[in-house]
Amino acid sequence: MWIAVLGACALSFLLKFSGYVVPERYLQRPWMQRVIPLLPVALLSSLLVTQAALSSGGTLQIDARAAGIGVAVMALWLRAPFLVVIVAAAITAAVVRML
Repeated sequence: MWIAVLGACALSFLLKFSGYVVPERYLQRPWMQRVIPLLPVALLSSLLVTQAALSSGGTLQIDARAAGIGVAVMALWLRAPFLVVIVAAAITAAVVRML
């Protein structure tokens, strides 16, 4: 297990370090300028799916977290402030868990 942890640490360091050593000319390409702003959205979306919708066995699990995410998506679609989105999602998940 420790070998995997150390390997993940080394990989993370190398990935972050590579961001500093990439020549500027590669980052200024038009397609790169379109892709870079989308990376955080893609990473957070994948984290959301794996943490909120999948069980420990890797199967799809619909529970209170899914209801909270649904409310958060609707609030974001309606352009609610971020704090309102978080509070609405938390209240929804709490109410669904109580039921």
